[in-house]
Amino acid sequence: MFAFLRKSRSDMSPAEAVALAREGRIVLIDVRGPDEIAISGKAEGALCIPLGEIGLRCDPKSAGFDERLACGHPVAVYCATGMRSGRAVEVLRNLGHENVHNIGGLGDWLRAGGKRD
Repeated sequence: MFAFLRKSRSDMSPAEAVALAREGRIVLIDVRGPDEIAISGKAEGALCIPLGEIGLRCDPKSAGFDERLACGHPVAVYCATGMRSGRAVEVLRNLGHENVHNIGGLGDWLRAGGKRD
């Protein structure tokens, strides 16, 4: 329904993210909550960092920083529809992450050939 918002925020398609993930050249973040992930699963290899924790766990200056983000790879973010992941991309960029992309929702990942954990 709001696909035009997702496209305006990213120059990386879900298919490109899937290809990079297969090569181990991307960090994939699921910003949905644990209850949602328990119901539908998550993209294979995705870090689970709910939107409310992005500021703490993705800030390199924070004691709670997830070191898996320090690898220098592009970061692809998704949620259920692409709306929360759009907000997460804004927060990540404000924290200094430059190569960050909103790839939409889990369904977009799956339709592009991505696997689910």
